[in-house]
Amino acid sequence: MTAAAAVNSSGPKTPTSITRHKSERERKIGHRRVGVGGEITYKKIQTTQIMGSIQLGIQHAVGGLASKPERDLLMQDFMTVETTNFPSEGSNHTPAHHYSEFRFRTYAPIAFRYFRDLFGIQPDDFLISMCSSPLIELSNPGASGSIFYLTEDDEFIIKTNLNQNPRTLLPKFFGLYCYQCNSKNVRLVAMNNLLPSYVKMHQKYDLKGSTYKRKASKSERQKNSPTYKDLDFIEYHPEGIGLEADTYTALVKTIQRDCRVLESFKIMDYSLLVGIHNLDLAVREKAVREERDRAAAAALNRSRSINRQRLVAHSTAMESIQAESEPIDEEDDVPPGGIPARSSKGERLLLYVGIIDILQSYRLKKKLEHTTQFQFTGQDFMHRGFKTSWLKLFSRKYHH
Repeated sequence: MTAAAAVNSSGPKTPTSITRHKSERERKIGHRRVGVGGEITYKKIQTTQIMGSIQLGIQHAVGGLASKPERDLLMQDFMTVETTNFPSEGSNHTPAHHYSEFRFRTYAPIAFRYFRDLFGIQPDDFLISMCSSPLIELSNPGASGSIFYLTEDDEFIIKTNLNQNPRTLLPKFFGLYCYQCNSKNVRLVAMNNLLPSYVKMHQKYDLKGSTYKRKASKSERQKNSPTYKDLDFIEYHPEGIGLEADTYTALVKTIQRDCRVLESFKIMDYSLLVGIHNLDLAVREKAVREERDRAAAAALNRSRSINRQRLVAHSTAMESIQAESEPIDEEDDVPPGGIPARSSKGERLLLYVGIIDILQSYRLKKKLEHTTQFQFTGQDFMHRGFKTSWLKLFSRKYHH
């Protein structure tokens, strides 16, 4: 059989086969795969195994720090890597478990203990939050196929893939780990949870400060909780979002300071994540729910809010920008920590804001996109452009 005959023997691709291959591609994002039965793997390892193994590793790593006295940080503390083997049958130092044998690496344990203490996180509280209940896998992975695990108490997020001012919109990192199994490495970072799951985000934006290819796709818009982009923000909020004068000033100063830090490390491809809770819309939604459901939701919100305030200092948006504001409402069930704001229509809003993706590498593809963007628009949005464009989204005008 000739080469041409061999190629033709497979026949043309039918619409059905194209659809099938497309659906198969959609079930794979990066290293994350979703099987036909809904089972999720990352680097061909069941994520349920990864979650359980992570908790065993963190419990061993953080618990082992109790025997090490607190002291000033040394440069060598940032270079330390501790490695522990976890055989399934257990060992003199590790418990038996029903997962595959794995190895767990903890990076700079003394340094991250110092960072956790800086944010008022006690070791016992951190262990209870991270290890006492099963982790929750978030169903909406990152665009790169990263996996996100949420602690049951809503405090921390673990994502695959500083002694700075704690009053910052930058991510707050509390631990860096590497899970190794079947010759595969899964690198993990534990950080603060920016968007509390007990607060409904009526809109969510990932903003780059650019309009080049910055519109949510059709498939993204169809999700229950879509993440919109810059052009979508301009469409929905053409007049921007109004803040009180003092709040606006505090937000501006925080963003400018944080961007200077990122610029000093030559970090470019970061985003401003903005979650919007619409209080007026929430009131209308609450009115149509049954009394029993409202009472249960209110009790859950209060218990989690109290725990959140107790566990992590400087964790809310308002605390991060060192701002004070008059209460936006006198009701008891207004979610805490959001930045009070108003839409151009006068709607009462709470903003949950933070800078994300500061660990993303600036690969060749991004460099080409940036070069093309500059050539076609004549605008350079990196660093200074980011700050300028972000700040245009907000104004001192507080609509009543």
